Amino acid sequence: LTFLIFLIVPTDDPPNFKTTIFMIRSPLNKLKYIDKIHVEYKVNSLMKNNTINKEEIEKFSKIAEEWWDPEGKFKPLHKFNPIRISYIRDSLIQSFKIQNELRPLENIKILDIGCGGGLLSEPLTRLGAKVTGIDASSKNIEIAKLHAKKNNLKIDYKCASPEKLDSNLKFDVILNMEIVEHVENVDFFLSSCAKLLKKNGIMFVATLNKTLKSYLFAIIGAEYILRWLPIGTHEWEKFVKPNDLIKILEKYNLKLDVLDGMKFDLFKDKWFVSPDNSINYIGKFSKN
Repeated sequence: LTFLIFLIVPTDDPPNFKTTIFMIRSPLNKLKYIDKIHVEYKVNSLMKNNTINKEEIEKFSKIAEEWWDPEGKFKPLHKFNPIRISYIRDSLIQSFKIQNELRPLENIKILDIGCGGGLLSEPLTRLGAKVTGIDASSKNIEIAKLHAKKNNLKIDYKCASPEKLDSNLKFDVILNMEIVEHVENVDFFLSSCAKLLKKNGIMFVATLNKTLKSYLFAIIGAEYILRWLPIGTHEWEKFVKPNDLIKILEKYNLKLDVLDGMKFDLFKDKWFVSPDNSINYIGKFSKN
């Protein structure tokens, strides 16, 4: 007579549980431990094909209605947007040697990953770019489509994550702005993004550094003290150090061109580019 006992224990790291199998054979005083590696392996192999973190998607879906309210939950992002737009625009003008001043991004194909309600997609479209915006939240995409329609802007919005897109699609520019700290598997996420980028294309990655300073300012300060962001918006464990980001992207033929910090001036109430990348930073990468 044989009994199987499954013991499932929660963990902090993916796959977020460990399964141990015990086999009991008669007589009952014999207890044998069975290797659990095959169980975890199957779970991990499934996770490698998905970058969507359901908890993160639900978190932002709940406040999707506020994307275009400059005084709402996304107020910090509205303040952040002008420096992001100018940084991307000026970098692309320099890299692609653009002469057109009125619509400098004319016909440049941009993929805006984690586009949310379209805060970046819309101004880049107005600058002439052909923008595709993707987000794993259907609510975000609904809001983005509605707002673009109201403003007579042609933007190709899709509810998707990069690994779900046709790899035959190729873009001149890929934007990963404030998204890598919210995905399930950063390495697989970035490899999926790299497949969608043309040779000599450019990828921008903006995220938060994993430092004590970023924990104090981006989480304790911004979420708990100043209440700029809803509590729980960020998890420090998911922040990414610049060197780690650079190493990952090097594996996928993306070379760092420049890395800058971005800081907020409380007195001027505005963001500016800074050599200090200890909290927020943005990297510009080129595909070989």
